[in-house]
Amino acid sequence: QVQLVESGGGLVQAGGSLRLSCAASENTFSIYQTGWFRQAPGKERVFVAHINWSTGSTDYVDSVKGRFTISRDNAGNTVYLQMNSLKPEDTAVYYCAARESTSAWKYWGQGTQVAVSS
Repeated sequence: QVQLVESGGGLVQAGGSLRLSCAASENTFSIYQTGWFRQAPGKERVFVAHINWSTGSTDYVDSVKGRFTISRDNAGNTVYLQMNSLKPEDTAVYYCAARESTSAWKYWGQGTQVAVSS
């Protein structure tokens, strides 16, 4: 069982930056990808970015390309989401997730709130 704990959310003005962290517990050998998702008030949870643990390859939703960067600390089993040039529409609860294959995202964190003021 993999446990994920997010941190780093908060309130920031438009144009500012935040870095989210996702710390994975033990038994991470089975992880194929770790991703970030977000859920704005009254909306569905949507994909933001993911990183492949073995190759380091990444993917992003179009709306964050060039502003957000996902990375991984190989030594510490922590995945980061660096968010720059934040916009009010980035306001959401951000969730970290992990999966063991290309199928469903199996493990989820508790979420961290990001609020961007205009």
